[in-house]
Amino acid sequence: MATRNTKTNPKKYLPSAQSKSLDIEPREIVLDPAASMQDGLDSLLGQIMAVYSVSDAEGPLTNRVERFLKRYPHLQVHRDGDTVVASTDLGRKNRVILAGHLDTVPVLDNFPPKWLAPGDPLIDKDVAEMYPGTPVMWGRGATDMKASDAVLLYLAATLTDPKVDLTFVFYDHEEVAAEYNGLGRVVEDHPDWIQGDFAIIGEPTSCGIEAGCNGTMRFDVIANGVAAHSARAWMGDNAIHKAAEILNRLVAHKDEAVDVDGLIYQEGLNATLISGGNGTNVIPSECRVHVNYRFAPDKTLAEAKALMIGEGAESELGNGEHPATGGSARAVARQTRRGAHRPPAARQARLDRRGALFAARRAGGESGRRQPAARPQKQRAGAELRPDIDGRHPHRLARLTHRARPRRYARE
Repeated sequence: MATRNTKTNPKKYLPSAQSKSLDIEPREIVLDPAASMQDGLDSLLGQIMAVYSVSDAEGPLTNRVERFLKRYPHLQVHRDGDTVVASTDLGRKNRVILAGHLDTVPVLDNFPPKWLAPGDPLIDKDVAEMYPGTPVMWGRGATDMKASDAVLLYLAATLTDPKVDLTFVFYDHEEVAAEYNGLGRVVEDHPDWIQGDFAIIGEPTSCGIEAGCNGTMRFDVIANGVAAHSARAWMGDNAIHKAAEILNRLVAHKDEAVDVDGLIYQEGLNATLISGGNGTNVIPSECRVHVNYRFAPDKTLAEAKALMIGEGAESELGNGEHPATGGSARAVARQTRRGAHRPPAARQARLDRRGALFAARRAGGESGRRQPAARPQKQRAGAELRPDIDGRHPHRLARLTHRARPRRYARE
């Protein structure tokens, strides 16, 4: 969520003092030159919030941002893909780069956006306490990071005579894999566009200064099992149940706050995705837990990798699956090394015995249970209905299997 930093009369912005949805997909981004700074910022935020820009769909918003910036003659505007760079060229001694990404993470019932009036239950309690009586912008990207983008657009339009030259970068694909990041692409392809003495990335920090950032590592931890029909679950080995050990380890992990040159970096180790199974009546043979590790800059990538999956692990980006040799993912090494999804020998022996017992029962052998007598069944016209080997009638089996709702059956 984004909030205003000043206490204002909500009726000035919301005539009925009620939460108000925004018009979707405005054709152009505009800034009224007669508006106050607060009104101008609110207007810009509302306009860019109303343009859907989940990663891979930034184009429409990038088009509007480019056209907006080109209206101001003091800016030189360049574009590469869905990244726009606008710069002043005033011959100042120093240059400051101000950058923000235009894309957002996927929408989750929070688009279209709207202004929330004070007291609206959608406002987080801590935000309401910090900014009492202040309207709040609600919607995907309000915090990360369209509120900052609105500030950058306002500065780009209004700072016509700054003390330093300015470069504004609005880039794409920040919320996905680094290889698609528009800022990195422009730095590599057009280094002359991104020259400066100091840079500020407008990520949300509650206006605090953060002079660095954590590294990030993502990997799958895989639990293997043995597939079986859920009606004979003992013949399988449930991989989703095994994943409980993975989740328990993550829950028990204590995230560290690391001091690096007087700056505190809060680490984090979390499951962000989980998948497993391929049928509602099948014991799953595999379960994957996707883990995201955010680590402080006191560690190299190799050191962070060793903490997670052990020294000498062969796993590299995109080279497939490998056993963990240690670290936080060590539990999976025992499961992945078994190979061919076979259970341990002792468990296999038990399954074989149960399978033999089951076969004997089906054949009506002495070691099986006594077979029930076949009950007489009513025969429908044109159908030959015979009890199966267990003496159960096909229609009765269907009744037992498909009772989605309670029903009453007439006694035969």
